[in-house]
Amino acid sequence: MKLNSQNLSQRLDTLYDAIIAGGGMGGLSAAIYLARYGLKCLVIEKGKGRSLWMQELRNYVGLDPTTPGREILRHATDMALHWGADYLRGFVDGVTDCGDHFEVQVKIGKVNPTFATFKGTYLIAATGIIDILPQLEDMQNVYEFAGYTLHVCMICDGFDMWDQKAILIAGKESQIEAAFVLSWFTPYITVLTHGLFPVSDEMKARLKACGYPLIETPIARFLGENHQLQGVEFVDGTRIECTTGLINMGAKYHNHYLKNIPELTWDGENLVTDEFCQTTHPRIFAVGDLKKGLNQVAIAVADGCLAATKIWRNIRRSCPPRVWAEHLVSPTPEPATAQ
Repeated sequence: MKLNSQNLSQRLDTLYDAIIAGGGMGGLSAAIYLARYGLKCLVIEKGKGRSLWMQELRNYVGLDPTTPGREILRHATDMALHWGADYLRGFVDGVTDCGDHFEVQVKIGKVNPTFATFKGTYLIAATGIIDILPQLEDMQNVYEFAGYTLHVCMICDGFDMWDQKAILIAGKESQIEAAFVLSWFTPYITVLTHGLFPVSDEMKARLKACGYPLIETPIARFLGENHQLQGVEFVDGTRIECTTGLINMGAKYHNHYLKNIPELTWDGENLVTDEFCQTTHPRIFAVGDLKKGLNQVAIAVADGCLAATKIWRNIRRSCPPRVWAEHLVSPTPEPATAQ
């Protein structure tokens, strides 16, 4: 059932088997499995997640490589609803552990928002991350190329950068290290700092030894048309040519609602989990980019399956088996025969 501010009151007294914070690839995968296991689940999706910005998913088995992330999300949402999951567009504001269940506080809407609290026995954290992009005066200029020829994931898109003239945009010096990895795909790399930080003499020497130019002037705008990058113009009026690029400026983790739960173990901003994506809290699971591991759609989808299956096993093992009642009815005793 699709919930909104008008009908969500129908579910405020429901105790869900699992509440899924995040309706991306991992969250929707978990919802589909949970619903097909016959469990009550609610997906809470804030919108505009990382997978929505993927313009072409080129390395997922069985899909046309030009399939955009938004199409997969639409199809997976329809599937989850079809199998019986509930779905709500909202922002998870906080989570309270009540001992045998969680209370999940949600904000619905940006203008005159509605607030609601939902209850669930298990919680699946699937709110993911969002990549930090270079901030320009005209951000639409960034969005014109981000996800097309200006990439954020070398594993996903390194092949598409093969032997092209590339830029690497870093947000701090340690992120320049990606240039030496990107060289596997192309040696034609220019490193840009967007004027955000000074570069040490040691790093400058390493870049020079590889022949990678370093430009520390802030970016004014990206050049090109039809999402095809052709170059970069800087605030001093200078320009360089390039046909592709990698933004390596880090990411923002959507995990604030979990920071007040002391049982969780963190590795930086990532949650530590076991082989079934279960965290160190027995009723909280983390899937996709929130857990420690590889940030890939294929991994997130598999994580959703693992978390949902472990939750189902836990619930199933606590329930007695269903019986075939007709076979348990005692037959009417035969009347005694006179001797």
